[in-house]
Order: sequence, then structure tokens, then C-alpha cells
Amino acid sequence: MSDVHTTAALSAALEAALLRRLALEWDNLNLALFKGAMRRPVLRLGDTARRLGQWNGPGRTLELSRRLVLDEPWGQVIEVLKHEMAHQFVDECIDVNEAPHGPAFRAVCERLGIDGSAIGMAPAPATTRQEHPPEDPAHGRLVARVRKLLALAQSANQHEAENAASAAQKLMLRYNLERDALTERSNFGFVHLGHPSGRTFEHQRRVSVILAEHFFVEAIWVPVYRPREGKRGSVLEICGGRPNLAMAAHVHDFLHAAGERLWIAHKRERNIRANKDRRTFLAGVMEGFEAKLDAQRVRLREEGLVWVPGANLRRYLRARHPHVRRVSNAGNTRNEAFAEGHRVGGNLVLSQPLSSGSTSGSSGSSGSSGSPPRPLKPSS
Repeated sequence: MSDVHTTAALSAALEAALLRRLALEWDNLNLALFKGAMRRPVLRLGDTARRLGQWNGPGRTLELSRRLVLDEPWGQVIEVLKHEMAHQFVDECIDVNEAPHGPAFRAVCERLGIDGSAIGMAPAPATTRQEHPPEDPAHGRLVARVRKLLALAQSANQHEAENAASAAQKLMLRYNLERDALTERSNFGFVHLGHPSGRTFEHQRRVSVILAEHFFVEAIWVPVYRPREGKRGSVLEICGGRPNLAMAAHVHDFLHAAGERLWIAHKRERNIRANKDRRTFLAGVMEGFEAKLDAQRVRLREEGLVWVPGANLRRYLRARHPHVRRVSNAGNTRNEAFAEGHRVGGNLVLSQPLSSGSTSGSSGSSGSSGSPPRPLKPSS
């Protein structure tokens, strides 16, 4: 068989596998979000460069961009699929005559935590899918103040650095205590952080706990599909208000990058060549940093500053993920590498400037940013 025929056969097999996966995702979403109210339509992949997806009512066809499905994170594929399913639901299950993105459609999206935007994909790193809540001038001012404090936290003077980092977190805490009672579900959004992977390791799980416990977001590991590999995986999703998403994404990137940097320094100091204890060391780093934050929270409570996740944020998360289950995972061995990681993690000072307009890019381990994707229209 010629190379052309082989490539064509592989392409056809890949497309068939993708459509089977999309059909499975549609079935699961129909049950989880729409209570099984709809019949599965014809699913297609299209070559249009103008739209991410489109629902065609008369033909009962739901089409997604082939480029989207192949080249963008699977979490984004699912969000576009949800968007088009919301169109299908309004078209087939609600007796209403309105424009495609009218009140009924917007109400369905808000109730189910679906991105109802029709203006296109927000510029974002290729490894990150995000839905932003509405802009608020106070958000920009808060992020600017936090950014200045985190820049000060890069001081070579340990005392000055610690004070600046602590002031940044206290500022975020006061902001959330003041805003929680006023925050509605429509003001929340979500971000997917890091590259999808087949396994999540202890240091990655500990970072997700740190974000949820100390940085005013809800965190959940969501299943995704890796289309070019034909394998399942998972990615970290955080939900919250705009400044909290920006701060938590920054912390995620900072911790992963700092952990790798500390591991390299540890290897150099101990003349270690292998990476056998890398994940164990990183788990220690994250636990050490978490212990530091726990101690700081005790001090803040003594000042009367106590924050618990608001009910609206929990409802937003539950709307996006109605069926959540908790799983337990074994941790890394508690050896000398873990103890050393714990020690240096406890000395970490959160720093580096915080991006104002969007969350920073994240790659799970290196913290590097990707280039933004081209904007497309999500729906008709």
C-alpha cells in the first residue's frame, strides 16, 4: 500500500475513533446535564475555519471543527460540545421562538455552567481553556495591587519578601470576604491548567489542594481524551471569580516551576544523576509549602480573617460537574528526598509578577507559556 493510501486509512480510522468518542461524550453529557431529554443527533467533523461548532436543527446535525478536535485541548472540545448541545436543547425541548443566543439559551447555559459566549475564544495559552466571568473594574485594580506585591516578594531580603507575599495573600483574603456575599453564579468562570496526562502524581494533587484550600477557588480533576494518542487522561480545572482564577493559575505555574528548579539544585548539591526520587522530592516541596500556608492561615484566623467557599461557587461547580466522586491515591515514599523537599518547600516565597489580563500559561511541570490560539466563532 502506498504512503498516500496508508495516510488516508489512518486519517479515516482516526476520524472514526474521534466520532465514536464524541458520541460517548454526547451521551454522558445528555444524561449528566440534560437528564437524558434529547436524542443523539448526527455528529460530524467539519473543515470550516470560521466556527468551532454548529447545531443544525432541520438536519439534526451537530458539527465540530476538525481543527478544534485535533489541535485544541479536549476540555475545550467538551465546552464547545456543551454549547452546541445547549442550542439543541433549546431547539428541541423548549417551545420558544427567539434568536440563537436569546434569553432561553443564556438561561440554560447559566443554569448548567456552560460557556454561552458567542464572541469567540478568548486569547489564552494553547494549554489552557478558560471561561472568564464578566469584567469588573475592581478586579483589574486588585490584580494590579497583587502584582506589585508579588514583584516585591522577589526581594533578596527574606524578611521583605515574606512580608510582601503575606500582604498579597491577605489582600486576596479581604477581597473575598467582602465580595462573597455579593457574588452570583454568573460571575464565576473556570480554567483548565496544565497538559492532560494519563496519571496524576502526588505533587500535582497537592498543588490542586493548595489552590482549593488557600486561593479561593474550587479545584477538580476532570477526565479528558487525547485524540492523537487515542488515550484517556485528566486535567486540573479550577472554578472561581476572575481575580481568583488569575491568582490560582499563577500559583499553579509558580509551584511547578519552583519545584523543578529546587530539584535541579538538590541534585547538583548532592551530586545526584538519576531522577528516581524526583516525584518524591516534589511531593515534599508541595507539602512543605502547604504547611507554611496552613501556619499563616492560623495567624490570619487569630486576626478574625476566616474564609470558607461560598455556596454559589459550590453550586457553580456542581452545575458543571453534577456527578463528582472522590478517589484516594497512594502517596510517595517518605524518604530523605521527601524530607529535604519538605524543608525547602517550607522556605518558598510566592513571587513573580502576576498577569493582569488573563491567566498565565501552564505546562504542568515547567510552567512555560504557550502561544495564544486564533479566535474562532463557537456557534451559529
